[in-house]
Amino acid sequence: MCHIDPNAIRTLFSRAMSGMYRDEVPAYGTLLDLVRLVNEARLEAEPSERARLQELGELDRVSEERHGAIRLGTPQELSTMRRLFAVMGMYPVGYYDLSAAGVPVHSTAFRPLEQSALNANPFRVFTSLLRLDLIEDAELRAEADEVLSQRKIFTQGCLDLIARAEADGGLTSEEAESFVAEALETFRWHPEANVEHALYKRLHEAHRLVADVVAFKGPHINHLTPRTLDIDAVQRLMPERGIAPKAVIEGPPARAVPILLRQTSFKALEEPVSYSDGVTTVDGSHTARFGEIEQRGLALTPKGQALYDRLLAHTRGLVRPAADGSNAAEYMETLERTFADFPDDLETIRTEGLGYFRYSATGKGSSTEDLARDPATLVTAGVLRADPIIYEDFLPISAAGIFQSNLGDEASQGFAANPNRARFEEDLGAPVIDLHQRYAEVEAASLAHARAVLAHAHA
Repeated sequence: MCHIDPNAIRTLFSRAMSGMYRDEVPAYGTLLDLVRLVNEARLEAEPSERARLQELGELDRVSEERHGAIRLGTPQELSTMRRLFAVMGMYPVGYYDLSAAGVPVHSTAFRPLEQSALNANPFRVFTSLLRLDLIEDAELRAEADEVLSQRKIFTQGCLDLIARAEADGGLTSEEAESFVAEALETFRWHPEANVEHALYKRLHEAHRLVADVVAFKGPHINHLTPRTLDIDAVQRLMPERGIAPKAVIEGPPARAVPILLRQTSFKALEEPVSYSDGVTTVDGSHTARFGEIEQRGLALTPKGQALYDRLLAHTRGLVRPAADGSNAAEYMETLERTFADFPDDLETIRTEGLGYFRYSATGKGSSTEDLARDPATLVTAGVLRADPIIYEDFLPISAAGIFQSNLGDEASQGFAANPNRARFEEDLGAPVIDLHQRYAEVEAASLAHARAVLAHAHA
Protein backbone atom coordinates (compact mmCIF):
# COMPACT_ATOMS: atom_id res chain seq x y z
CA MET A 1 0.00 0.00 0.00
CA CYS A 2 1.46 3.35 -1.07
CA HIS A 3 0.79 6.20 1.33
CA ILE A 4 0.82 9.84 0.27
CA ASP A 5 3.23 12.23 2.04
CA PRO A 6 1.51 14.16 4.88
CA ASN A 7 2.98 17.34 3.35
CA ALA A 8 0.96 16.65 0.21
CA ILE A 9 -2.21 16.08 2.25
CA ARG A 10 -1.61 19.37 4.05
CA THR A 11 -1.24 21.17 0.71
CA LEU A 12 -4.44 19.61 -0.62
CA PHE A 13 -6.27 20.67 2.52
CA SER A 14 -4.92 24.22 2.74
CA ARG A 15 -5.75 24.87 -0.93
CA ALA A 16 -9.24 23.42 -0.51
CA MET A 17 -9.75 25.55 2.61
CA SER A 18 -8.55 28.65 0.76
CA GLY A 19 -10.94 27.98 -2.12
CA MET A 20 -13.86 27.48 0.25
CA TYR A 21 -13.10 30.65 2.21
CA ARG A 22 -12.68 32.66 -0.97
CA ASP A 23 -16.19 31.60 -2.00
CA GLU A 24 -17.61 32.39 1.44
CA VAL A 25 -15.73 35.70 1.96
CA PRO A 26 -14.98 37.33 -1.44
CA ALA A 27 -12.87 40.08 0.15
CA TYR A 28 -10.38 37.34 1.10
CA GLY A 29 -9.77 36.81 -2.61
CA THR A 30 -9.10 40.54 -3.01
CA LEU A 31 -6.55 40.31 -0.20
CA LEU A 32 -4.79 37.36 -1.86
CA ASP A 33 -4.45 39.30 -5.10
CA LEU A 34 -3.11 42.38 -3.30
CA VAL A 35 -0.60 40.38 -1.24
CA ARG A 36 0.64 38.61 -4.37
CA LEU A 37 1.27 41.93 -6.14
CA VAL A 38 3.04 43.44 -3.11
CA ASN A 39 5.25 40.39 -2.70
CA GLU A 40 6.18 40.37 -6.38
CA ALA A 41 7.06 44.07 -6.23
CA ARG A 42 9.17 43.59 -3.11
CA LEU A 43 11.13 40.68 -4.60
CA GLU A 44 11.66 42.55 -7.87
CA ALA A 45 12.97 45.59 -5.99
CA GLU A 46 15.26 43.43 -3.81
CA PRO A 47 16.84 40.70 -5.98
CA SER A 48 19.28 39.87 -3.18
CA GLU A 49 16.37 38.95 -0.89
CA ARG A 50 14.84 36.82 -3.63
CA ALA A 51 18.17 35.04 -4.07
CA ARG A 52 18.52 34.50 -0.31
CA LEU A 53 15.04 33.01 0.01
CA GLN A 54 15.66 30.85 -3.05
CA GLU A 55 18.95 29.55 -1.64
CA LEU A 56 17.30 28.70 1.69
CA GLY A 57 14.43 26.90 -0.03
CA GLU A 58 11.93 29.41 1.39
CA LEU A 59 10.90 31.36 -1.72
CA ASP A 60 8.06 29.14 -2.91
CA ARG A 61 6.48 28.85 0.53
CA VAL A 62 5.78 32.60 0.76
CA SER A 63 3.01 32.59 -1.85
CA GLU A 64 1.64 29.28 -0.53
CA GLU A 65 1.63 30.32 3.12
CA ARG A 66 -1.62 30.56 5.07
CA HIS A 67 -2.69 30.36 8.66
CA GLY A 68 -6.22 29.84 9.84
CA ALA A 69 -7.95 30.15 13.19
CA ILE A 70 -10.73 28.13 14.79
CA ARG A 71 -12.43 28.06 18.19
CA LEU A 72 -13.55 24.80 19.77
CA GLY A 73 -16.04 24.17 22.53
CA THR A 74 -15.14 20.89 24.26
CA PRO A 75 -12.11 18.82 25.22
CA GLN A 76 -13.35 16.03 22.94
CA GLU A 77 -13.38 18.41 19.98
CA LEU A 78 -9.83 19.53 20.78
CA SER A 79 -8.52 15.99 21.15
CA THR A 80 -10.07 14.86 17.87
CA MET A 81 -8.78 18.00 16.12
CA ARG A 82 -5.27 17.05 17.25
CA ARG A 83 -5.70 13.66 15.58
CA LEU A 84 -7.12 15.28 12.42
CA PHE A 85 -4.17 17.65 12.04
CA ALA A 86 -1.67 14.85 12.73
CA VAL A 87 -2.85 13.16 9.50
CA MET A 88 -1.52 16.26 7.71
CA GLY A 89 1.77 16.38 9.61
CA MET A 90 0.72 19.22 11.93
CA TYR A 91 1.48 19.17 15.67
CA PRO A 92 0.59 21.42 18.66
CA VAL A 93 3.28 24.05 19.28
CA GLY A 94 3.06 26.58 22.09
CA TYR A 95 0.51 27.33 24.81
CA TYR A 96 -1.27 30.69 24.72
CA ASP A 97 -3.43 32.08 27.51
CA LEU A 98 -5.69 34.76 26.05
CA SER A 99 -7.62 35.34 29.27
CA ALA A 100 -5.00 37.93 30.20
CA ALA A 101 -6.13 39.89 27.14
CA GLY A 102 -9.81 39.62 27.99
CA VAL A 103 -10.68 36.62 25.80
CA PRO A 104 -11.97 33.45 27.56
CA VAL A 105 -9.91 30.86 25.66
CA HIS A 106 -6.55 29.16 25.76
CA SER A 107 -4.88 27.97 22.61
CA THR A 108 -2.15 26.21 20.68
CA ALA A 109 -1.03 26.31 17.05
CA PHE A 110 -0.99 23.17 14.93
CA ARG A 111 1.81 23.37 12.38
CA PRO A 112 4.60 21.38 10.69
CA LEU A 113 7.84 20.97 12.64
CA GLU A 114 10.69 20.10 10.28
CA GLN A 115 12.19 22.75 8.01
CA SER A 116 11.59 20.59 4.94
CA ALA A 117 7.91 20.28 5.90
CA LEU A 118 7.63 24.02 6.54
CA ASN A 119 9.19 24.78 3.16
CA ALA A 120 6.83 22.30 1.49
CA ASN A 121 3.78 23.99 3.02
CA PRO A 122 3.80 25.97 6.30
CA PHE A 123 0.02 25.85 6.83
CA ARG A 124 -0.90 26.47 10.47
CA VAL A 125 -4.14 26.65 12.41
CA PHE A 126 -4.34 28.68 15.62
CA THR A 127 -6.76 26.57 17.66
CA SER A 128 -8.53 27.88 20.74
CA LEU A 129 -10.59 26.05 23.35
CA LEU A 130 -13.43 27.94 25.03
CA ARG A 131 -13.14 28.27 28.81
CA LEU A 132 -16.66 28.25 30.16
CA ASP A 133 -15.15 28.21 33.67
CA LEU A 134 -14.31 31.89 33.18
CA ILE A 135 -17.98 32.83 32.63
CA GLU A 136 -19.49 33.99 35.92
CA ASP A 137 -23.13 33.06 35.20
CA ALA A 138 -23.44 29.44 36.39
CA GLU A 139 -26.83 28.93 34.70
CA LEU A 140 -25.49 30.18 31.38
CA ARG A 141 -22.41 27.96 31.73
CA ALA A 142 -24.66 24.92 32.19
CA GLU A 143 -26.83 25.80 29.20
CA ALA A 144 -23.81 26.37 27.00
CA ASP A 145 -22.25 23.11 28.13
CA GLU A 146 -25.46 21.25 27.28
CA VAL A 147 -25.56 22.74 23.76
CA LEU A 148 -21.92 21.89 23.11
CA SER A 149 -22.31 18.34 24.39
CA GLN A 150 -24.98 17.67 21.76
CA ARG A 151 -23.18 18.83 18.66
CA LYS A 152 -20.97 16.73 16.38
CA ILE A 153 -18.48 18.80 14.40
CA PHE A 154 -16.79 15.92 12.53
CA THR A 155 -18.42 13.80 9.84
CA GLN A 156 -18.37 10.05 10.35
CA GLY A 157 -16.36 9.75 7.15
CA CYS A 158 -13.69 12.05 8.58
CA LEU A 159 -13.51 10.09 11.84
CA ASP A 160 -13.21 6.81 9.93
CA LEU A 161 -10.34 8.13 7.80
CA ILE A 162 -8.51 9.51 10.85
CA ALA A 163 -8.73 6.08 12.44
CA ARG A 164 -7.54 4.44 9.21
CA ALA A 165 -4.53 6.78 8.97
CA GLU A 166 -3.63 5.96 12.58
CA ALA A 167 -4.00 2.21 12.06
CA ASP A 168 -2.25 2.03 8.68
CA GLY A 169 0.39 4.71 9.23
CA GLY A 170 -1.02 7.02 6.58
CA LEU A 171 -3.50 7.40 3.72
CA THR A 172 -3.42 6.48 0.06
CA SER A 173 -3.85 9.24 -2.51
CA GLU A 174 -7.52 8.33 -3.00
CA GLU A 175 -8.14 8.19 0.75
CA ALA A 176 -6.39 11.56 1.18
CA GLU A 177 -8.75 13.23 -1.30
CA SER A 178 -11.73 11.80 0.58
CA PHE A 179 -10.22 12.88 3.90
CA VAL A 180 -9.78 16.48 2.70
CA ALA A 181 -13.39 16.62 1.45
CA GLU A 182 -14.74 15.22 4.73
CA ALA A 183 -12.50 17.37 6.96
CA LEU A 184 -13.46 20.53 5.09
CA GLU A 185 -17.04 20.13 6.30
CA THR A 186 -15.92 20.80 9.87
CA PHE A 187 -14.69 24.28 8.92
CA ARG A 188 -17.58 25.35 6.69
CA TRP A 189 -19.82 28.31 7.58
CA HIS A 190 -23.39 27.45 8.62
CA PRO A 191 -25.85 30.36 8.69
CA GLU A 192 -28.29 28.45 10.93
CA ALA A 193 -27.65 28.84 14.64
CA ASN A 194 -27.69 25.97 17.10
CA VAL A 195 -29.67 27.91 19.69
CA GLU A 196 -32.72 30.11 20.08
CA HIS A 197 -32.22 33.83 19.59
CA ALA A 198 -32.80 34.57 23.28
CA LEU A 199 -29.96 32.24 24.30
CA TYR A 200 -27.73 33.66 21.57
CA LYS A 201 -28.20 37.15 23.03
CA ARG A 202 -27.30 35.96 26.52
CA LEU A 203 -24.21 34.20 25.22
CA HIS A 204 -23.29 37.32 23.26
CA GLU A 205 -23.66 39.49 26.35
CA ALA A 206 -21.36 37.17 28.31
CA HIS A 207 -18.73 37.49 25.55
CA ARG A 208 -18.98 37.69 21.78
CA LEU A 209 -16.59 34.80 21.37
CA VAL A 210 -18.75 32.59 23.62
CA ALA A 211 -21.66 33.14 21.25
CA ASP A 212 -19.44 32.42 18.24
CA VAL A 213 -18.38 29.05 19.66
CA VAL A 214 -21.57 27.82 21.31
CA ALA A 215 -24.30 29.02 18.98
CA PHE A 216 -23.19 27.29 15.76
CA LYS A 217 -22.92 23.78 14.35
CA GLY A 218 -19.16 23.81 14.04
CA PRO A 219 -15.93 25.80 14.32
CA HIS A 220 -16.21 27.76 11.08
CA ILE A 221 -12.83 29.05 10.01
CA ASN A 222 -12.91 32.70 11.11
CA HIS A 223 -9.99 33.88 8.99
CA LEU A 224 -7.29 32.68 6.62
CA THR A 225 -4.12 34.74 6.59
CA PRO A 226 -1.69 35.09 3.69
CA ARG A 227 1.90 36.13 4.35
CA THR A 228 3.28 39.35 2.91
CA LEU A 229 6.86 40.55 2.68
CA ASP A 230 5.74 44.18 3.22
CA ILE A 231 2.75 44.61 5.50
CA ASP A 232 3.04 48.41 5.53
CA ALA A 233 2.53 48.46 1.75
CA VAL A 234 -0.51 46.16 2.07
CA GLN A 235 -1.95 48.36 4.83
CA ARG A 236 -1.49 51.42 2.64
CA LEU A 237 -3.00 49.83 -0.48
CA MET A 238 -6.02 48.08 1.07
CA PRO A 239 -8.33 51.15 0.83
CA GLU A 240 -7.58 51.36 -2.91
CA ARG A 241 -9.12 47.87 -3.20
CA GLY A 242 -12.23 48.90 -1.28
CA ILE A 243 -11.06 47.30 1.99
CA ALA A 244 -10.73 49.34 5.18
CA PRO A 245 -7.81 48.05 7.31
CA LYS A 246 -7.70 48.19 11.08
CA ALA A 247 -6.01 51.38 12.25
CA VAL A 248 -3.00 49.78 13.95
CA ILE A 249 -0.72 46.99 12.75
CA GLU A 250 -0.39 44.56 15.65
CA GLY A 251 3.05 43.52 16.88
CA PRO A 252 6.38 45.35 16.67
CA PRO A 253 6.84 48.51 14.59
CA ALA A 254 8.34 48.55 11.10
CA ARG A 255 12.06 47.74 11.33
CA ALA A 256 15.09 47.11 9.12
CA VAL A 257 15.17 43.61 10.64
CA PRO A 258 11.60 42.29 11.02
CA ILE A 259 11.05 40.36 14.25
CA LEU A 260 8.33 37.97 15.35
CA LEU A 261 4.98 38.73 13.74
CA ARG A 262 3.10 41.78 12.46
CA GLN A 263 -0.60 41.50 11.57
CA THR A 264 -3.41 43.62 10.21
CA SER A 265 -6.97 42.85 9.14
CA PHE A 266 -10.22 44.17 7.78
CA LYS A 267 -13.33 44.48 9.92
CA ALA A 268 -15.37 41.35 10.61
CA LEU A 269 -18.37 40.76 8.41
CA GLU A 270 -21.92 41.09 9.73
CA GLU A 271 -23.53 37.97 8.28
CA PRO A 272 -27.21 36.92 8.21
CA VAL A 273 -28.08 34.09 10.61
CA SER A 274 -31.36 32.35 11.35
CA TYR A 275 -32.33 31.25 14.87
CA SER A 276 -35.05 28.68 15.49
CA ASP A 277 -36.88 27.46 18.58
CA GLY A 278 -38.27 24.49 16.66
CA VAL A 279 -41.49 26.31 15.81
CA THR A 280 -40.61 29.78 14.58
CA THR A 281 -37.52 31.18 12.86
CA VAL A 282 -35.96 34.49 13.78
CA ASP A 283 -33.68 36.30 11.34
CA GLY A 284 -30.64 37.96 12.84
CA SER A 285 -26.94 38.47 12.26
CA HIS A 286 -23.57 37.42 13.62
CA THR A 287 -20.16 39.06 13.39
CA ALA A 288 -17.05 36.89 13.54
CA ARG A 289 -15.25 36.27 10.25
CA PHE A 290 -12.68 38.70 8.88
CA GLY A 291 -9.60 39.00 6.67
CA GLU A 292 -6.08 39.10 8.04
CA ILE A 293 -2.56 39.58 6.65
CA GLU A 294 0.74 38.87 8.36
CA GLN A 295 4.45 39.56 7.97
CA ARG A 296 6.85 37.16 9.68
CA GLY A 297 10.29 38.04 10.96
CA LEU A 298 13.10 36.65 13.06
CA ALA A 299 12.29 34.21 15.88
CA LEU A 300 13.49 35.62 19.21
CA THR A 301 15.27 33.77 22.01
CA PRO A 302 13.82 33.93 25.54
CA LYS A 303 16.12 36.93 26.14
CA GLY A 304 14.87 38.63 22.98
CA GLN A 305 11.25 37.75 23.75
CA ALA A 306 11.59 39.19 27.26
CA LEU A 307 12.91 42.45 25.80
CA TYR A 308 10.07 42.54 23.25
CA ASP A 309 7.46 41.87 25.97
CA ARG A 310 8.92 44.56 28.21
CA LEU A 311 8.95 47.19 25.45
CA LEU A 312 5.42 46.31 24.33
CA ALA A 313 4.12 46.43 27.89
CA HIS A 314 5.80 49.80 28.41
CA THR A 315 4.24 51.14 25.21
CA ARG A 316 0.78 49.97 26.19
CA GLY A 317 1.25 51.38 29.65
CA LEU A 318 1.64 54.78 28.02
CA VAL A 319 -0.93 54.40 25.22
CA ARG A 320 -3.39 51.54 24.86
CA PRO A 321 -4.67 51.36 21.26
CA ALA A 322 -8.40 51.95 21.00
CA ALA A 323 -10.41 49.51 18.89
CA ASP A 324 -11.88 52.38 16.87
CA GLY A 325 -8.41 53.62 15.90
CA SER A 326 -8.94 57.06 17.45
CA ASN A 327 -5.44 57.12 18.98
CA ALA A 328 -3.66 55.08 16.30
CA ALA A 329 -1.09 57.73 15.39
CA GLU A 330 -0.18 58.35 19.04
CA TYR A 331 0.16 54.62 19.67
CA MET A 332 2.37 53.98 16.64
CA GLU A 333 4.62 56.95 17.46
CA THR A 334 5.01 55.68 21.04
CA LEU A 335 5.66 52.13 19.82
CA GLU A 336 8.40 53.24 17.43
CA ARG A 337 10.02 55.43 20.07
CA THR A 338 9.97 52.68 22.69
CA PHE A 339 11.33 50.03 20.33
CA ALA A 340 14.39 52.13 19.60
CA ASP A 341 15.81 50.13 22.54
CA PHE A 342 15.62 46.90 20.52
CA PRO A 343 18.68 46.44 18.27
CA ASP A 344 17.80 46.67 14.59
CA ASP A 345 20.68 44.95 12.81
CA LEU A 346 21.28 41.22 12.47
CA GLU A 347 24.83 41.29 13.78
CA THR A 348 23.90 42.93 17.09
CA ILE A 349 20.82 40.76 17.50
CA ARG A 350 22.95 37.64 16.97
CA THR A 351 25.91 38.64 19.13
CA GLU A 352 23.61 39.72 21.98
CA GLY A 353 21.71 36.43 21.84
CA LEU A 354 18.35 38.01 21.05
CA GLY A 355 17.39 35.87 18.04
CA TYR A 356 17.73 32.39 16.55
CA PHE A 357 19.87 31.77 13.48
CA ARG A 358 20.47 28.98 11.01
CA TYR A 359 24.16 28.35 10.33
CA SER A 360 25.71 27.00 7.15
CA ALA A 361 29.23 26.66 5.79
CA THR A 362 30.06 29.27 3.15
CA GLY A 363 32.68 27.19 1.37
CA LYS A 364 35.31 29.81 2.11
CA GLY A 365 38.71 28.37 2.93
CA SER A 366 39.07 27.42 6.57
CA SER A 367 41.69 25.83 8.80
CA THR A 368 41.54 22.94 11.23
CA GLU A 369 41.67 25.49 14.02
CA ASP A 370 38.29 26.80 12.87
CA LEU A 371 36.63 23.59 14.01
CA ALA A 372 37.10 24.60 17.64
CA ARG A 373 36.16 28.26 17.27
CA ASP A 374 32.88 29.73 18.41
CA PRO A 375 30.17 30.52 15.85
CA ALA A 376 30.53 34.29 16.20
CA THR A 377 34.22 34.10 15.26
CA LEU A 378 33.48 31.85 12.31
CA VAL A 379 30.74 34.16 11.03
CA THR A 380 33.06 37.18 11.34
CA ALA A 381 35.72 35.26 9.43
CA GLY A 382 33.24 34.43 6.70
CA VAL A 383 33.57 30.69 7.29
CA LEU A 384 29.99 30.36 8.49
CA ARG A 385 26.85 32.14 7.34
CA ALA A 386 24.05 32.99 9.77
CA ASP A 387 20.53 33.43 8.42
CA PRO A 388 17.59 34.45 10.62
CA ILE A 389 15.17 31.67 11.52
CA ILE A 390 11.61 32.72 10.66
CA TYR A 391 9.14 32.91 13.54
CA GLU A 392 6.54 30.24 12.81
CA ASP A 393 4.26 30.88 15.78
CA PHE A 394 1.92 33.49 17.26
CA LEU A 395 1.63 36.40 19.71
CA PRO A 396 -1.36 36.27 22.09
CA ILE A 397 -1.59 40.04 22.60
CA SER A 398 -1.63 40.55 18.83
CA ALA A 399 -4.29 37.87 18.38
CA ALA A 400 -6.46 39.54 21.01
CA GLY A 401 -5.82 42.94 19.44
CA ILE A 402 -7.06 41.73 16.05
CA PHE A 403 -10.16 40.28 17.70
CA GLN A 404 -10.96 43.41 19.68
CA SER A 405 -10.39 45.79 16.76
CA ASN A 406 -12.87 43.77 14.71
CA LEU A 407 -15.56 43.54 17.37
CA GLY A 408 -15.11 46.70 19.40
CA ASP A 409 -13.64 47.65 22.77
CA GLU A 410 -16.52 45.93 24.54
CA ALA A 411 -15.23 42.59 23.16
CA SER A 412 -12.48 42.78 25.77
CA GLN A 413 -13.74 42.00 29.24
CA GLY A 414 -12.24 41.80 32.68
CA PHE A 415 -10.94 38.25 32.86
CA ALA A 416 -7.92 37.90 35.11
CA ALA A 417 -4.89 36.12 33.67
CA ASN A 418 -5.67 32.48 34.30
CA PRO A 419 -3.25 30.17 32.46
CA ASN A 420 -3.85 26.45 32.84
CA ARG A 421 -1.45 24.63 30.55
CA ALA A 422 -1.81 21.34 32.43
CA ARG A 423 -5.58 21.35 31.92
CA PHE A 424 -5.19 22.28 28.26
CA GLU A 425 -2.73 19.44 27.64
CA GLU A 426 -5.04 17.02 29.43
CA ASP A 427 -7.91 18.08 27.16
CA LEU A 428 -5.64 17.96 24.12
CA GLY A 429 -4.49 14.46 24.94
CA ALA A 430 -0.81 15.32 24.41
CA PRO A 431 1.80 17.81 25.59
CA VAL A 432 2.29 20.95 23.54
CA ILE A 433 5.73 21.43 22.05
CA ASP A 434 7.78 24.22 23.60
CA LEU A 435 8.42 26.70 20.81
CA HIS A 436 11.70 28.06 22.22
CA GLN A 437 13.06 24.57 22.62
CA ARG A 438 12.10 23.88 19.01
CA TYR A 439 13.94 26.94 17.66
CA ALA A 440 16.99 26.18 19.81
CA GLU A 441 17.07 22.63 18.42
CA VAL A 442 16.88 23.94 14.85
CA GLU A 443 19.73 26.36 15.49
CA ALA A 444 21.88 23.72 17.21
CA ALA A 445 21.27 21.17 14.45
CA SER A 446 22.26 23.68 11.77
CA LEU A 447 25.48 24.53 13.62
CA ALA A 448 26.34 20.86 14.09
CA HIS A 449 25.78 20.22 10.38
CA ALA A 450 27.88 23.23 9.40
CA ARG A 451 30.74 22.03 11.62
CA ALA A 452 30.45 18.58 10.08
CA VAL A 453 30.83 20.13 6.64
CA LEU A 454 33.94 21.98 7.80
CA ALA A 455 35.34 18.81 9.35
CA HIS A 456 34.72 16.86 6.15
CA ALA A 457 36.61 19.50 4.17
CA HIS A 458 39.67 18.83 6.32
CA ALA A 459 39.32 15.04 6.59
